[in-house]
Amino acid sequence: MEEVRTRFAPSPTGYLHIGGLRTALYAYLFAKKQGGKFVLRIEDTDRERYVDGAVEIIYKTLREAGLYYDEGPDVGGPYGPYIQSERKNTYLEYAKQLVANGGAYYCFCSKERLEKLHESGATKYDKHCLSLSKEEVEARIAAGEPYVIRQNIPEEGSTTYTDMVFGDITVENKDLEDGILIKSDGMPTYNFANVVDDHLMHINYVIRGVEYLSSTPKYNLMYDGLGWERPHYIHLQPIMRDATHKLSKRHGDASYEDFIAKGYLKEAIINYIALLGWSPKDNTEKFTLAEMEQMFGLEGISKSASIFDEAKMRWLNSQYIHELSDEEFYEKAKPFYAKYQYLNDFDCKFLSGLLKGRAETLDDVGRLTEFLTLFDNFDLTLFRNAKWKTDEELAVKILPDLIGICKDKFDNLSDSLNEYALNSGLKKGQVLWIFRIAITGAQNTPGGASEMAELLGKDRVLSRLETVLKRLQ
Repeated sequence: MEEVRTRFAPSPTGYLHIGGLRTALYAYLFAKKQGGKFVLRIEDTDRERYVDGAVEIIYKTLREAGLYYDEGPDVGGPYGPYIQSERKNTYLEYAKQLVANGGAYYCFCSKERLEKLHESGATKYDKHCLSLSKEEVEARIAAGEPYVIRQNIPEEGSTTYTDMVFGDITVENKDLEDGILIKSDGMPTYNFANVVDDHLMHINYVIRGVEYLSSTPKYNLMYDGLGWERPHYIHLQPIMRDATHKLSKRHGDASYEDFIAKGYLKEAIINYIALLGWSPKDNTEKFTLAEMEQMFGLEGISKSASIFDEAKMRWLNSQYIHELSDEEFYEKAKPFYAKYQYLNDFDCKFLSGLLKGRAETLDDVGRLTEFLTLFDNFDLTLFRNAKWKTDEELAVKILPDLIGICKDKFDNLSDSLNEYALNSGLKKGQVLWIFRIAITGAQNTPGGASEMAELLGKDRVLSRLETVLKRLQ
């Protein structure tokens, strides 16, 4: 049985988009499930869209996500180089072979002629240069005339192939165009380089977006024209940002880096992306990459598009956050604590234990601690609580006692507040509600009264209690 070989072949045009990362994930999982090889190839023939540093981002993202490739530009392998621009001479050799076999031809048409053809209403190239004799072609090349090499697609009949998700796909040849394989600068187009590289790198399972479903016959005609075996195809439906719009780089839709910056854990990102177009047999929603490798199968691939639901991703991320130890949460949240200058005044290790159970993303450390900056002039009606029957009047009455407790018994605050409630005939909830509101000025806090006091410290607690008492008086 032949070894399964898949590849991920991104263009270095910026951050690694979520759709691209999903393709990489599925190609990785499919190969690993079969005990095969996962290959990374950089497709950089479109120099106009090339972004400096983007290749390093691709390496870094795949490594961080745990998608370790068996062969690639930075790890080597038997079928390199794995960067298309370093393989330029290879493509021309095979294009000439395809010409010799009748599957392609030289085209000398000027830009002006092509524009006129388009203006006349033609929807595709008219095979004008196909009729040139071999001698005329050689003479024009020898004279230094610029040319491209075009694919020669039959004008009649149809081409059929089997996709492993969508079944048999048939396309009429008349609907396909004689696309350019080698540009006038000698560089290959994406379409041709793809075929040559996949063949030379022994890629036998091609996993890519559904937008290539109808153009795959063009690739197959190249394979056939060169006498090569066609690969197996697995096409994936797009990820949508809503019912009518695809997630796309052009619209600034999020990349892996964006979600890391927003406080998502890499494990949760990969987990969620896996669910955008695939579902395991038992409908499990949370699983590790290692578990995915065991569970993944094409029968779970969806034939319809997936809607990216960030609320669902936040929920999934919260499940991973809640499993962290306090120390792990603190270490991962450090860059986010640093974003909020006011947190420099507080013990963020202690804070981590309070926030971990409430945070959905690491960046929630800002949202959940905002109350620390909003104490001045908070709404005094917060003292009113129907459940505990508290109000401003009760607050004024007991705040002097609470100040005394904090001065004398701050180190044993929790027990002291409970004892005070018992001795004063108040309910424990009444005392704790008034105390917590008085020191935080917030209805919702990540911890209870004594935890908030510990976070704020004795001096700040006393200062706040006295300030609030003056406001109430």
